[in-house]
Amino acid sequence: MARYAMTIDTRTCMGCTSCVVACKVENQVDTPFFRNCVVQQISGEFPDLRLVNIRENCNMCSEAACVANCPTGASHIEPKWGLVEIDESLCTGCKACIAACPYDARFINRKGYAEKCTFCLPRLKEGLDPACVATCPCQAITVGDLKDPSSKIASLLAMRKYWTLKPEAGTQPNVFYLE
Repeated sequence: MARYAMTIDTRTCMGCTSCVVACKVENQVDTPFFRNCVVQQISGEFPDLRLVNIRENCNMCSEAACVANCPTGASHIEPKWGLVEIDESLCTGCKACIAACPYDARFINRKGYAEKCTFCLPRLKEGLDPACVATCPCQAITVGDLKDPSSKIASLLAMRKYWTLKPEAGTQPNVFYLE
């Protein structure tokens, strides 16, 4: 099984939110919902401030709390790609996955089932980049197989320092923020 992951280059992301719009259009996400967002983190003290744009979405966790807490099996790890996915035909909209997710990455859509970022799995299956990757004007987003040592994502993680959101949650997130 592959293990797909995402990197966000915090040095090049300018916070334009084209990734958010591309995702909403590609996946026909109901208004007022979004599968991802960009937030700004400011650190330091004036006049030495640092602003970082953080794109937030499903972290495709290796130890996904949403999968462990789903009573129907709707939330599951897709066997070929290693991505956390939702089978809408099994989802009852009980919100157990929403309560379990430490990243606030899910919502119940108007059809009554849970929805979240999928790394555009249908596009990946066609050999295309996810919509967010394809539209990013800064090329700040990379998606690829961590288990493939020749992949761009594997080389980025080998060469650059990185961090993850909420590592203390124990979910082993697979979205990495490059410093």
